[in-house]
Amino acid sequence: VQLQASGGGLVQAGGSLRLSCAVSGDIFSMYVMSWYRQPPGKERELVALIGVGGSTSYGDSVKGRFTISRDNGVNMVYLQMNNLKPEDTAVYYCRGYYTRVYWGQGTQVTVSS
Repeated sequence: VQLQASGGGLVQAGGSLRLSCAVSGDIFSMYVMSWYRQPPGKERELVALIGVGGSTSYGDSVKGRFTISRDNGVNMVYLQMNNLKPEDTAVYYCRGYYTRVYWGQGTQVTVSS
């Protein structure tokens, strides 16, 4: 199983970005998918999670600004990030779980003030 994240970049505060994560394999619908981020010099933290049935949960710092979604038909998970703040600057990782954890490579998001 491979996870390929994309969509990061440089954006001004208040702007938006959409991250995408493509997942190989034929049982994507069974995966609990999530996005994590690691700000410079800090621990990796959970940003958002979407369950098999589509239920979602978010870290407190992103509630109301970020939306996680999934498309089981094309094995993709997305993170729509609105009203970005400089403190959202981090490397963002997608993570999948089905019997074990799978990580994608990170994608850099930089928010300038």
